[in-house]
Amino acid sequence: MVSIWFLLQAIDSFPSIIYDFPRFRKLKSVYRRKMAGNHTQGRQAIYYKNTVLRFTMQTISKLTLSDTMYFENTPALNYKIDYPQFTSTCSRRAAAAVNSFYRLRAKSLETYCRFTLYPQAVTDLKQLREDRDPLLGFEFLVTFQVTYNSGCIVSLYMDQYEFEGGAHGSTQRTSQTWDFSTGKRMQLSDFYPHNPSYREEIQTQIQSGIGRRLEQEPSTYFEDYPELLRTTFNPESFYLTPEGLVIYYQQYDIAPYSTGMPQFLLPFNE
Repeated sequence: MVSIWFLLQAIDSFPSIIYDFPRFRKLKSVYRRKMAGNHTQGRQAIYYKNTVLRFTMQTISKLTLSDTMYFENTPALNYKIDYPQFTSTCSRRAAAAVNSFYRLRAKSLETYCRFTLYPQAVTDLKQLREDRDPLLGFEFLVTFQVTYNSGCIVSLYMDQYEFEGGAHGSTQRTSQTWDFSTGKRMQLSDFYPHNPSYREEIQTQIQSGIGRRLEQEPSTYFEDYPELLRTTFNPESFYLTPEGLVIYYQQYDIAPYSTGMPQFLLPFNE
């Protein structure tokens, strides 16, 4: 069972319910109370055991590095790298650390585009000209999607799409979950405290789900998917949503390209 004890937060319904997330046990109903000095732009404070639970959340903006690089007036490479920038009421220092992580990552990807991918694209264009084939440039795109942003917790994934000719491009997904009260990146094991066999339990759940899908949609996964689930499992390949924790696999890890990127939701309430 997924444990989210660190996601204790004020919920906007009335009455709000606070949970002991490690066991998903209802502790008590918490009612909103008005008190002078505890309002921010008309929002009411919520109390739990006489402690004010602050309304906290991160504000996210999108920054972009992009360029179209030419070879003899022909577009050889087009790249666009989107990355997030955060402001947070939880910790300015933590937000600065997270922002530095994404800024450096974006600059590293831009360096890869300009000094590795572009020379490859030029070589490819020269060969296409010799063969009198249509001139197709390379493309490199990075996008991000925030999937959870509540309290001091943010989770997102980033898709890196790369086209170097051929029938289609390829997409590589990465993801991060952050605690903005500390600036630390959260690990999958944080959701399964005191459970050393959590990987096996996750893989068993996923295997059961795939088995049910194959009954309705044959050939959507490789025949040896039970083994591949384990050999290609990456504990960093997860992100949060309001409904639960999502485990994903890369293209071709356990299924053909036509299946897309396999994703599996593990609901918090199960």
